Amino acid sequence: MILQRLQPAACRAAWRTRVCVRQEQSRFSSVPQQPVPPLAQTLQGYLQALEPLLPPDELAHTRRMVHEFGRPGGLGSQLQKRLDIRAKNTKNWITDWWVQCSYLENREPLAVHSNPAISLPRRDFNDWRSQLVFASKLIAAVLDFKAMTDRGQLPVEQLRGRPLCMELYPLMFSSCRVPGPKHDSIAHYGRSRRSPTHITVVRNYQFFQLEVYNSDGSRMTESQIHSQLFRIRSQSWKTDKEPMGILTSEHRHTWGAAYNRLLRDKINRESVRAIETGLFSLCLDSPVMRISDEKYASRKAAQVLHGGGTFSNSGNRWFDKTLQFVVGEDGSWGLLYEQATTEGVQVATLLHHILEYCEKPDPKRAPLIPLPMPKKLYFYIDKEIKRDIELAKQNLDILINDLDVKVFNFKTFGKELPKRNKLSPNAFIQVALQLSYYRVHNEMCPSCDIASQRMFRGGRTEYIRSPTKEALAFVLAFDDASVSREVKLQLLREAVEAYVALTDLALKGCGIDRHLLGLKLQAIEQGLSIPKIFMDTGYGYATHWKLRTGQVPANTDSVMCFGPLVPDGYAVCYNPQADHVHFSVTAFNCCEETNAETLAQTVQKTLCDLQELLEPTV
Repeated sequence: MILQRLQPAACRAAWRTRVCVRQEQSRFSSVPQQPVPPLAQTLQGYLQALEPLLPPDELAHTRRMVHEFGRPGGLGSQLQKRLDIRAKNTKNWITDWWVQCSYLENREPLAVHSNPAISLPRRDFNDWRSQLVFASKLIAAVLDFKAMTDRGQLPVEQLRGRPLCMELYPLMFSSCRVPGPKHDSIAHYGRSRRSPTHITVVRNYQFFQLEVYNSDGSRMTESQIHSQLFRIRSQSWKTDKEPMGILTSEHRHTWGAAYNRLLRDKINRESVRAIETGLFSLCLDSPVMRISDEKYASRKAAQVLHGGGTFSNSGNRWFDKTLQFVVGEDGSWGLLYEQATTEGVQVATLLHHILEYCEKPDPKRAPLIPLPMPKKLYFYIDKEIKRDIELAKQNLDILINDLDVKVFNFKTFGKELPKRNKLSPNAFIQVALQLSYYRVHNEMCPSCDIASQRMFRGGRTEYIRSPTKEALAFVLAFDDASVSREVKLQLLREAVEAYVALTDLALKGCGIDRHLLGLKLQAIEQGLSIPKIFMDTGYGYATHWKLRTGQVPANTDSVMCFGPLVPDGYAVCYNPQADHVHFSVTAFNCCEETNAETLAQTVQKTLCDLQELLEPTV
């Protein structure tokens, strides 16, 4: 037996690995495969989603194309049969395609355009000493969460009494997106034969490799980690003149080419490899520029999202890294993550664990053993790379200056108000966002919310299309003085119920957008021309997401922030609590039609108006 030749520690590690694999397999086996929705149902849902968006003549044209595509024995039926076969022969028929199409082939910068940030309430400190103490606690908390993940001890999460797929949790650690000339790839190092035992710490644009496990395999204590962070601080007094991390904020083609140039040198290869293989990254930031308390929340969220610019903390980021924790000297902190590997729900679970852990005292004393110095990661920068960095700095500052971020806490009421009135809180907020957008722009627009597909094996997400004919009827009636309160109430309930029905369909695996994408990609895989239904102007308009929304329900007063999907759009994220709701709104300044401040103010007024509708003060 091979195990008989192994050392005792290796035997234990191999045994633990097999146990974890068996536990993971048993946890996943209770989760069914994701179904391919019926073709007729998807096409009908697609036409219904277009009704509030397209004028009658365009809708009629699209309806003819959809009917032709979906006729018995037609192209749609043939592609549907191939998808059914694919579903039987793969773990999940759409996830790999979707990750490849939506993320890895997307060439826009990860900064702002893709990576979401979560900003948390400011900690009670305002100097570097406390920054290092909290950062040490945070690292210990993440390592504790990773240990639970490795041992298969995370409770299987449930949604509506159904178990959820847990397979993304182990992939959060020691993973990184890798740029390529035409498309990116994802590298997972956590399940390699020798799992990484270090993290990356970056301060003043300088990267350090920090081992976080002792030679016997035990996790370092908080005091050990703290002493190592102190050493890193003492080695990074001055800001590095060449911020290598800035390169990762570039357009993916540009960064892919620079990446290949960078890796020609052995020193650079070793440094990049250390960053990519690390469990996660910790960014020790300088304070956020504070102008006023009112604007601080927005600045804090923007700081986590992109670093604040090349004269601030943007050089402290490696945007390709799956998990990056940000801790500022002023008590600001949060998390930035790359979406190809993980989702907001998993990140929220991790943050909840961190917050609970931070309330506990450090249970372990530091062993009296000398610790190796944290390894500074060096880069050889030639003229080409220096040019790449300078160009990346210019482009990132332009992007950051173009992004308008507005974060606010709506304190008038929270999710208890719609609950009291027997309305779904999420659907209620979605209808409020539809009304808010209409009030600003006098039209409905293509907009999407996110539904989890984790009730299926390997499932990720599905879009819920927020505009419905019921929402349009309510929006048109709400500011019409001739419509009675009773009618408006009824229309509100119908709009909310229509959204709940769409949510239910998505949670059953019967959303329309992933299915449509699968049909399109199946045609491409078979070498066919892209079906006319996807070349239609109606489809192009319906997938130009002017309003990107997302709810990340968390047990803490955190707020997620991300950039719009399109130049003339918005991104709105919200976290509803019992008596208040945290919002973030972003838009690009280059578009004269959009304004984050205007939409944010309109959302607040709209929510108050809806409260008055549900519970009149007179």
